[in-house]
Amino acid sequence: MTRYTRHIVLPFTLPLLFFAVAFSPVEVLGCLQRGLLALLVSLISGFSAVGTAILGTKARIRGDSNSHWWMMGTLVLPIPVVAMLVLA
Repeated sequence: MTRYTRHIVLPFTLPLLFFAVAFSPVEVLGCLQRGLLALLVSLISGFSAVGTAILGTKARIRGDSNSHWWMMGTLVLPIPVVAMLVLA
């Protein structure tokens, strides 16, 4: 698996999943289930963003030249958290 796939494409699945749940019709999932699923995806994405930020900071402290890949993943992951705050 390439670095691009591991640090950009895979983290981008959480924002895509969030928007798929948030913009699905009410008749498909129901109002309560849509809200709970959107909240769950948003929380998972937020905790993952914190985790990748910690890993990227540790890599930068160690002097790893690839630490910017972790930070790029950290920029993608908070999208559902911000969208949840805006939509709510």
